[in-house]
Amino acid sequence: MQTGKTNALRMLDAKGIRYEVHHYDNEDGAIHGTAVAEKIGLDPDTVFKTLVAHNGPNLYVFVIPVGGELDLKKAAKAAGEKKIEMLPMKDLLKWTGYIRGGCSPVGMKKLYPTFIEESAELYDTIAVSAGKIGMQMELDPQELAGMTDAVFYDLVK
Repeated sequence: MQTGKTNALRMLDAKGIRYEVHHYDNEDGAIHGTAVAEKIGLDPDTVFKTLVAHNGPNLYVFVIPVGGELDLKKAAKAAGEKKIEMLPMKDLLKWTGYIRGGCSPVGMKKLYPTFIEESAELYDTIAVSAGKIGMQMELDPQELAGMTDAVFYDLVK
């Protein structure tokens, strides 16, 4: 298992943000959020997934608990749009630089408007992808918000 630093981790290092890396085995193909939470031994409520949605040319990043489902109406309201839809999986790499299962809110090709589920504020740390499958980074949600210019918002159904 590779343990090198990802762009997301390098960016955190450059800002002096403290984090803990969690590695997990993905050879079984189970990269969905609840499986990842179990593999790294964290409460699923503290492990978050990164989703990307759009309204035409405008992309938005949403960070929600792995067991949650993004409410597109709430997400659109957060983004100031009437309607948004999920970015097709085939476009994820092109727009973010990341693939499904390894999409981090830190280090995307551009800094897109980012929203973090408000429940993250209940925890001292949350885990998100470190930018590649098999690697999660655990950090203070306030530090994550600062790093991504994110706003905390009620986003899940």
